[in-house]
Amino acid sequence: MDMIEVSGLVKSYGPIEAVKDIQFRVKKGEVVGFLGPNGAGKSTTMKIITGSMAPTGGSVRVAGYDVFEDPVEVKKRIGYLPENPPVYGEMTVESYLRFVAKLKGVSSDRVSKQVEKSIEKTDLGSVRKRLIQNLSKGFRQRVGIAQALVSDPEVLILDEPTSGLDPRQVAEVRALIQELKGEHTIILSTHILPEVQSMCERIIIINRGRIVAEDSIQGLSNRMAGSTQVKIKVSRSGAALEAALKSLKGVHGVVASDGGYTLQVSAGGQVGSAGQAGGATQDSSARFENSDLAVELIAETVVQTKSGLLELKRDAVDLEEIFLKLTTGEESQSPGGVR
Repeated sequence: MDMIEVSGLVKSYGPIEAVKDIQFRVKKGEVVGFLGPNGAGKSTTMKIITGSMAPTGGSVRVAGYDVFEDPVEVKKRIGYLPENPPVYGEMTVESYLRFVAKLKGVSSDRVSKQVEKSIEKTDLGSVRKRLIQNLSKGFRQRVGIAQALVSDPEVLILDEPTSGLDPRQVAEVRALIQELKGEHTIILSTHILPEVQSMCERIIIINRGRIVAEDSIQGLSNRMAGSTQVKIKVSRSGAALEAALKSLKGVHGVVASDGGYTLQVSAGGQVGSAGQAGGATQDSSARFENSDLAVELIAETVVQTKSGLLELKRDAVDLEEIFLKLTTGEESQSPGGVR
């Protein structure tokens, strides 16, 4: 089931098009990273999804409701944390969360329970009676997250959720988002790329108002690099393993080092049954863009040659390199933009 449907979204500010024909879907329970350089249109898109801003064209549906035809129903189902949390400094943390819960239509008999739940999840118990204006930036950020959670929304839109937090608090927020997976549908916008890598199942990269990539991190890595890289360590070196790996359809490079005990395998293109030790069968149309299949077949080959497999790992995905490849150049030509 699609929880968020964005179709043909356009937003113009006079002659400047901040968002240009954006289309994407987010399934229920999915955690999606929304990335882009400053001026790419990320925040504009999220404001439109939450109903905070009207588009120039296109449509957005949340949980089946049109954002602009049924704004009240949509707002009941969305928890939104903008980059600058919408908090009232003269209120205490607890009174503010009660206010937000009532504003979002939480029934009177559930307000106290939801406030307690959001305070517990964001670890605000020690400051619940303090005025928000007297809190540190990190605590104010956590109050912003708490207000997004207080109505127990189906959808969470988080814009830079760890901004201003110390390393311990960052780890706590990341753990919280991990806990919310499946329970909530989450769109996470952040400039901290390892954060996306550790928390998101899929990423959408936007540049100059257009989506330039949409895939899993590993899928993007394979597409950008054109191959899957696998490092192997074995206890028994020998020419048989190297030859068996090279004979796998789709493997285009095997580099041995450390006397043949360490091998770097590069794979791309199609992989099938040809050349597999032991005659393991695979559909010859399967592609090594499926990195899980690549790893499985390579591991099978090592085991079948009795080489003593000690370690096998994919090379780490460099999300920063992918991001720069997709946005550098276009961004440098941009005269300016709207976040």
